[in-house]
Amino acid sequence: MSNELRDQIRLLEERLFDQSVRNTRSSLETLLSSDFREIGSSGRLYFYEEIIVALLEEPSDGTTRHLTDFEVQPLAPDVVLATYRSERIVHDAPPVRALRSSIWRRNADGTWRMVFHQGTRER
Repeated sequence: MSNELRDQIRLLEERLFDQSVRNTRSSLETLLSSDFREIGSSGRLYFYEEIIVALLEEPSDGTTRHLTDFEVQPLAPDVVLATYRSERIVHDAPPVRALRSSIWRRNADGTWRMVFHQGTRER
């Protein structure tokens, strides 16, 4: 796995941390595949349109997000698994930390889109 691909996937993950991206449908549509699925920390399964709507409704409340321990593993020629730890900070509240995994697929036009994501809160 090249460092260039690792950096590219990390940048895409970090774009999804950006509130302006999370609140813009066209930005989300360029990052998420139409067959996207997410298993939330509650164990609930979310589908593409549900996630788009939920992200669009998120308040712009000064939340910051960071990721660490980022790794990428190839699963197939045009499919990779990204794993990392995230930290979400809202004002002066204690940070919320989670272990995260995403599957990204390269499309025929060379763009990468996320097809699956799961986050599990760290305790």
